[in-house]
Amino acid sequence: MAEASRWQQGGTPKHKLRFRKEDEIKTTLQELLLYFIFLINLCILTFGMVNPHMYYLNKVMSSLFLDTSAPGDERTNFKSIRSITDFWKFMEGPLLEGLYWDSWYNNNQLYDLKNSSRIYYENILLGVPRVRQLKVRNNTCQVYSSFQSLMSECYAKYTSENEDISDFGLNSDTEWKYSSATVSSPRHWGFLGVYQNGGYIFTLSKSKSETKSKFVTLRQNSWITRETRVIFIDFSLYNANVNLFCIIRLVAEFPATGGVLTSWQFYSVKLLRYVSYYDYFIASCEITFCIFLIVFTAQEAKKIKEFKSAYFKSIWNWLELFLLLLCFVAVFFNSYCNIQIFLLLGQLLKNTEKYSDFYFLAYWHVYYNNIIAITIFFAWIKIFKFISFNKTMSQLSSTLSRCMKDIVGFAVMFFIIFFAYAQLGFLVFGSQVDDFSTFQNSIFTQFRIVLGDFNFAGIQQANRILGPIYFITFIFFVFFVLLNMFLAIINDTYSEVKADYSIGRMPDFELGKMIKQSYDNVLEKLKLKKPQKDEDKSGDLVEQARREGFDENEIRSAEQMKKWKDRLEKKYYSTEIQDDYQPVTQQEFRDLFLYAVELERELHYISLKLNRVMRKVSALP
Repeated sequence: MAEASRWQQGGTPKHKLRFRKEDEIKTTLQELLLYFIFLINLCILTFGMVNPHMYYLNKVMSSLFLDTSAPGDERTNFKSIRSITDFWKFMEGPLLEGLYWDSWYNNNQLYDLKNSSRIYYENILLGVPRVRQLKVRNNTCQVYSSFQSLMSECYAKYTSENEDISDFGLNSDTEWKYSSATVSSPRHWGFLGVYQNGGYIFTLSKSKSETKSKFVTLRQNSWITRETRVIFIDFSLYNANVNLFCIIRLVAEFPATGGVLTSWQFYSVKLLRYVSYYDYFIASCEITFCIFLIVFTAQEAKKIKEFKSAYFKSIWNWLELFLLLLCFVAVFFNSYCNIQIFLLLGQLLKNTEKYSDFYFLAYWHVYYNNIIAITIFFAWIKIFKFISFNKTMSQLSSTLSRCMKDIVGFAVMFFIIFFAYAQLGFLVFGSQVDDFSTFQNSIFTQFRIVLGDFNFAGIQQANRILGPIYFITFIFFVFFVLLNMFLAIINDTYSEVKADYSIGRMPDFELGKMIKQSYDNVLEKLKLKKPQKDEDKSGDLVEQARREGFDENEIRSAEQMKKWKDRLEKKYYSTEIQDDYQPVTQQEFRDLFLYAVELERELHYISLKLNRVMRKVSALP
């Protein structure tokens, strides 16, 4: 009977509800601490993969092979190659001198390690460099009938369908015969196309003089022809001082329009992963990472089984699944790279007279680094899942979630205008201004214009009428109108959220209170802080109100309101309300009515004060 009356008067016992809430908060806190440990482990793992010497090694090598000028021609280096003549000057000059370091600066013979070159005296050239080219067939494009008497040959841009695989030239050595691509070799994405492996290949010699005579022979017998579309120069180095491999690829593309476009890739990677004690510590972090991955996967599987389709209604759960997917992909890439290194590294280092294709290993190692970088980015983003214990961060997340619909509507309008201007810029300036040479370049150029980075002189020179009109109207509509509309949406929503928080419409911050309370308890146990009673806290608030200029009537009214609020919150606080029906007693209804009357009086008092202030303001001259 007593049990039944207790349920009629208040529903679920409050002490059980409070215990259930505290248990939920403790569980959330444990998840947060566990996730922080995982995040710290992931940071150690990722930063352990990166070596500051990688940048310096790339910088030294790029300075040697890209910026060094040809002897007798200070204007010709790899970056400035514009013709076939310039390319051969680079091959017989800076490339030859950069690859072969046979002696010290005073011509003393220092090294005798199987006749291997040591670039900058510290970097061992692995194997021998390789040069290969890809060509296209004749008549892969159609010449207009009026010009067929002037030009009978036509060579289109490179595609796998247009590729020439027939022998040419002297037809005696491998550089004149086509070599098929290997299955495992990745394709190269250049400026003008995607190039597959294989082609017309020759390797350089260990001897500098033999390599130079080889270059001369190829130049005199026209190894580079009108059919040539791309030439790759590949070689690899190893620096034992910092345990880094540097895989270098220099690319010269020969477009169908004539001329030469150069590009390059310098990959400094750590293929020998476990050498020092610190490397073994990183290995232990990798094992810990896998353990965390198994635990988190089991947790998410349990949640999916428990909540079923409701699990997928939360964006944080989708982020959790995406993060787990990235982690599994990272583990797969890491395992694949380690297996390939174990299988191929010994074979590549065994024969020093052949080309050692480390590009394959570096290619997948760079992809692994990219996956890890994306993984740790989203791992940090997941921290926002636990921001409910902080009022400021909760305001930020509430603002973004509340204005999301308005932002999506604004984004549709913004990108309609943005893409319209991008297409206008591409069609008007694309043939003359590099920033608008492609539609993709036009899009990124307009983002740069919004940030203040633009080339108005180039636009104006390309079209003296449409150039200024395009620029002025784009700045006006996008910068002054649309961006200010975007800021207005954010500001208005933030004001609404802040107003709701100020009148009590806010999520509970029990987790933050528990963290703060635990922190205060630790300080009190260490006798670094005196325990503070509730009366002292209320007294401090009263003293603060008096210092801010409130009169005694306002202070007494606020104290009365606080008592009403505290008493009612104990009964109707949202964390203690369950789904069960809980009838309101007559006494509780009377308390609520009196509280509402008191609120009405306070609002009326505030309205009178505001009217008085407005009359004074309007009376000012």
